[in-house]
Amino acid sequence: MRRSLGLILCFSMATVVGACGDDHHEGEGGTGTGGAGATSSSGAGAGSGGATPELPAHEGDGPAAGNAEGSCAVPAEARAVDTSSPTTVIGDGTPESCTSEAVVSAVAAGGIITFDCGPDPITITLEETAKIFNDTGPEIVIDGGGLVTLSGGGQRRILYMNTCDEAQVWTTPNCDNQDHPRLTVQNLTFLGGNSTNDDDEGGGAIFAQGGRLKVVNSRFFNNACDPTGPDLAGAGIRALMQYNGLPLYVVNSTFGGAEGYGNECANGGGIGSIGVSWTVINSLFSHNRALGNGGNPPEAGTPGGGSGGAIYNDGDTMTLTLCGTRIERNEVNAHGSAIFFVSNDHTGNIVIDRSVITDNIGGSWYPTYPQISNHDDTPIMVTDSTIE
Repeated sequence: MRRSLGLILCFSMATVVGACGDDHHEGEGGTGTGGAGATSSSGAGAGSGGATPELPAHEGDGPAAGNAEGSCAVPAEARAVDTSSPTTVIGDGTPESCTSEAVVSAVAAGGIITFDCGPDPITITLEETAKIFNDTGPEIVIDGGGLVTLSGGGQRRILYMNTCDEAQVWTTPNCDNQDHPRLTVQNLTFLGGNSTNDDDEGGGAIFAQGGRLKVVNSRFFNNACDPTGPDLAGAGIRALMQYNGLPLYVVNSTFGGAEGYGNECANGGGIGSIGVSWTVINSLFSHNRALGNGGNPPEAGTPGGGSGGAIYNDGDTMTLTLCGTRIERNEVNAHGSAIFFVSNDHTGNIVIDRSVITDNIGGSWYPTYPQISNHDDTPIMVTDSTIE
């Protein structure tokens, strides 16, 4: 049912979704010039108001959450949520009490969810995908306290939200553009999520269509979605239809971060979307891969994909803002070894402030800056950053 609804929405609500079918881009873009080692010193960039709140350190294995060199302030709406008065606490203080069933049930019930699994790091391997119900918010928060890893076991997606999925309850007549649920995931690690057996849309760890999503102080390791195909994207996060075009915030989070921890998908090894704006603050993307080949639309004789080693943005009227973020050692077969940003209606822009984009591998069609694929009329503002 969910996929048939998506087709209907593509025709009736195109201004929100952006691009739902084949995207006629990636033309004869050329290898490009512009901006090796680009730096600038003007502008304040994202997150000019307020200080970053104290965040718990992650105690489990793997790289730390966030870019240690990131120094951008985090706006109030992008910060971690206060979870001192939870609706549900998973666990009774023992690891044995923190089960897949408990997680799935708590997520279905909504509200503010925390964990009490004992003092040590714990990995909870889900036996089924945890699914958000749209009538349990409007605010839903899942806070792992820096100790909890949710794992898909390499077999299933970890977390699913879709305002237009009838099975998850329709709450408004405009499911493509409603302000809830407003989901925050914070202080969590997402490991081994895999959506290849779920559908052909992406989102190995998290699939979020509609409402709002915010990600704070979280880590994404070894997540995967289908390895080939056009528009399939987002091994870590696949996002669509964010309310009123407001940005999806990713703050102090890591996608990959070291060899052996990277995420993989046809496109968008870290994150991928259609028609969604992102604001990424003090975060790290490395060792992620876009595995497809042939681009989008696919070249003759190819399955398509292979663009956006770290970030894949497609659709209409969107903005990608990076502040205090490092993107390095990601890899592609087609375009955008670091970033693929293609607006079908040639609107939208990219803002890069106090960030580093370096040593990403592969691809072509770099008309403005190396490692970034975009239409040559896409405005890109770069301040106090390195792209080389």
